[in-house]
Amino acid sequence: MKKFKIKSGDTIKVIAGDHKGSEGKVLKVLKDKNKAIVEGVNMVKKHTKPSAQNPQGGIVEKEASLHMSNLSLLTSNGEETRIGYRMDGDNKVRFSKKSNEVI
Repeated sequence: MKKFKIKSGDTIKVIAGDHKGSEGKVLKVLKDKNKAIVEGVNMVKKHTKPSAQNPQGGIVEKEASLHMSNLSLLTSNGEETRIGYRMDGDNKVRFSKKSNEVI
């Protein structure tokens, strides 16, 4: 399995592709596909058959995945940044390479 520097719950910005400039929170990281699902970005319409949970069926809008290479983490100031790792005492922490703050 690959290790990604972006985790679920992070606020990110899309830096390439059709949704360039969009921002949102990472809902889920799909490690096996190198992709992530971002809240409110890359919305697609999915046709669903009637089921016990959705007896009506119909068209549902949901988020589709985006490739990790098209995403960049945002700092607390709203700037794009790369991510590094360092030891903070006995803990390994992620930090912003632009502002040097712990994420």
